[in-house]
Amino acid sequence: MQSARLSGTTRFVSTTSKRTPRRSLQREPDSGDSLMQLGVIGLGNIGSAIAANLVADHHEVCVFDLAKSRCEPLLAAGASAAAGPAEVARRSEITLLSLPTPVAVDEVTTQWLAGAPPGRLLVDLSTNAPASVRALGARLAAAGCGLVEAPLSGGAIGAKSRALVFMLGGDLEAVERARGVLTPLGRASFHVGPLGQGNVAKLVNSLVAFSTTWASLEALALAAKAGLDLRTTLDVIRTAGAGNFFTNFAVEGINQRGRPSQFALALAAKDASLILDLAREHGVPTPVAAQIGQVLVSAIGAGLGDRDWTDLALLIEQQAAVRLELPPLREGSAPPRG
Repeated sequence: MQSARLSGTTRFVSTTSKRTPRRSLQREPDSGDSLMQLGVIGLGNIGSAIAANLVADHHEVCVFDLAKSRCEPLLAAGASAAAGPAEVARRSEITLLSLPTPVAVDEVTTQWLAGAPPGRLLVDLSTNAPASVRALGARLAAAGCGLVEAPLSGGAIGAKSRALVFMLGGDLEAVERARGVLTPLGRASFHVGPLGQGNVAKLVNSLVAFSTTWASLEALALAAKAGLDLRTTLDVIRTAGAGNFFTNFAVEGINQRGRPSQFALALAAKDASLILDLAREHGVPTPVAAQIGQVLVSAIGAGLGDRDWTDLALLIEQQAAVRLELPPLREGSAPPRG
């Protein structure tokens, strides 16, 4: 049986306290700043927000996305466009990838390598299988290039507000080089080990986030169906020790349905599949993870795949035939806390 080391495994942690006032969304360079030539491939919700912040930080930013319209706001802000991943590699010291699937990462990396001179660094922000990350790193190393995995938490809102949390995997020199770009984009970063370990950390975090969210939705549906006031129910949960990110904070937006998608349920289902693959690889029984995977498959089957993660509430409402309507905060209520 493997023993787990509970200390000494996290190196070079950089954090910003939640109590620290939010920084300006435009960072003025100081005498110690070194502006870089950077590339961003994949301009979805997260990639476009990151690219916009890099432009605001006065870097030379080269962007590419198959949907050319996604480039236009960034070009207006001062970025330049590339014809493809190979051109991004030629023009950029460091390239950030923000892509939806492991297959897309593999295909784009092949194109990127066609233009990458030795010494280029690729930073993959995507959630991927740890084994695939290690294989990708070997391909880049053979070409004289480096790879840092940097899966993240915080979504599009965190990307816009520079509140992302990065889970970094790679060798120390490459990670420190990547941190020069990533640190101004987030509130914390953790170097958790060599390539592959960053995505292990991300998938473990996602398992906790997915399972606590769904368990909380089940609990609220049960409370509502049994006649409890949901505001009072939340007061109990927050006070009696069962609180989590969803019940303590995110639930306050439960009445707002149909938001623009920040993290689609189909992407959550992809991540749930990666969690199960990782558990099988290491021989760890994860019945809760398996159930969450089925929940997300059901959400896709119910036509919710393109909907935002917050609309997972619609699934429990359909299944339980109940409406989750949260009354407003009132005097004496346990306040939300993020």
